Amino acid sequence: MLEYGYLAPAMFAGLVVFMLLGFPVSFSLAALGLTFGLIAIELGYFGFSFMQALPARVFGIMSNELLLAIPFFTFMGAILERSRLAENLLEGVGQAFGRVPGGLAYAVIFVGAILGAITGTVAASVIAMGMISLPVMMRYGYDMKIATGVVAASGTIAQLIPPSLVLILLSFQLGVPVGKMYLGAIGPSMLQVGLFALFILAVSIFRPHKVPALPPEARTLKGAQLWITIAKGMLPSLVLIFLVLGTLVMGLASPTEAGAMGAMGAIGLALGSGRGTRKMFWEAMYNTMKITTMVLFILVGATFFSLVFQGVNGGKWIEHLLTGLPGGQLGFLIFVNVFIFFLAFFLDFFEIVFIVVPMLMPVAVALEIDLVWFGVLLCVNMQTSFMHPPFGFALFYLRGIAPPEVKSRDIYWGAVPWIFLQLSLVIMVIAWPEAVTYWISADNLLDADAVNNALDSLGMPGTEDAPPPLELDLN
Repeated sequence: MLEYGYLAPAMFAGLVVFMLLGFPVSFSLAALGLTFGLIAIELGYFGFSFMQALPARVFGIMSNELLLAIPFFTFMGAILERSRLAENLLEGVGQAFGRVPGGLAYAVIFVGAILGAITGTVAASVIAMGMISLPVMMRYGYDMKIATGVVAASGTIAQLIPPSLVLILLSFQLGVPVGKMYLGAIGPSMLQVGLFALFILAVSIFRPHKVPALPPEARTLKGAQLWITIAKGMLPSLVLIFLVLGTLVMGLASPTEAGAMGAMGAIGLALGSGRGTRKMFWEAMYNTMKITTMVLFILVGATFFSLVFQGVNGGKWIEHLLTGLPGGQLGFLIFVNVFIFFLAFFLDFFEIVFIVVPMLMPVAVALEIDLVWFGVLLCVNMQTSFMHPPFGFALFYLRGIAPPEVKSRDIYWGAVPWIFLQLSLVIMVIAWPEAVTYWISADNLLDADAVNNALDSLGMPGTEDAPPPLELDLN
């Protein structure tokens, strides 16, 4: 620590204190960055010219076309949340699986994955499935903890399965193309769905009374009527999946363009279903504005903090601490995943991506860890942030729309086994990297030029001129 001075650990400690005191994250980051920047100038860590990079970096953030994908995907999710796209699909799939124990839970998992592939937002998935399927599971005798847990956990699949908003932000921070992050997340997404389904299968075998099958009188859809209902629910979903993921993977559109097409597709579906009212569109735009503003303010504050943190050799300090861990790559990965899991008790995924990930990237590069795989691994881990208190947003969303007879303790205790399933996926991705890399061709693994440019732009003490703004080709 003496080798790198005390300003870097002091900045980190100050950040922890601000977080514990509950100050707004974006303003805390900016205040710490500016304050320690002035202190660093007085102590001779760098000259005033070093701080002149801040305006260019802020302008670079505001003019970055990749970040336009955030409001597009957020707006798409908000529209689909209110247009009740999942209603026919959940009804049809629930009827199809209803004759077997746990059938309704399988339907929630399956539809949760489809909604995640359409909206990319956890809120839309949890709210849609909670309003439609939770009352049905309660009516037919499902255990309350199982019912609430499967709804909340299936909604979090949206954070991992493309076009996840988290993957966009991680690709921005790690300096890798979004398309490669999406391809890398396909395998873990499928494994996550499989793990959830296996858990329900185990419950149906050993505790069948907790997940009863639908009684014959409740299975009203049969034959052609059943398949027509499923097709009515699947067709709009498949159209939106192609508009967003198909065009992106095929190279026909950038992430921003795919998000714009998805937003237009959601508007068309809302109008076609007769639910596209003026009030609904206004609420969707208002929520989109709030979320986008929050993300950009946090990103600007994180830029203030990270520039000064790197200027006082914070990156070298973090690298010195983490590369010296026993076990090399494995030791680093275990530490990072344990650290992020507990950090998610106090910070949401936006704050983790913008504050912690930039500190970890140079260490991952030094340990020769593929950044696409590393980003997907972090995304898998951050799924748990939606499922545990006090910031488990999936639990908050479910509490907000659950019937009054659903107790909060059932929601929180119901989340516990699903958290362990998510952590099991973290272990599987570490032990079996091919779950991520299999979906990416050999020439698409790591954009070394983008990483080198990102590292060069951070700037170290002793530089005479301010570093240039970060300009990466992420599409």
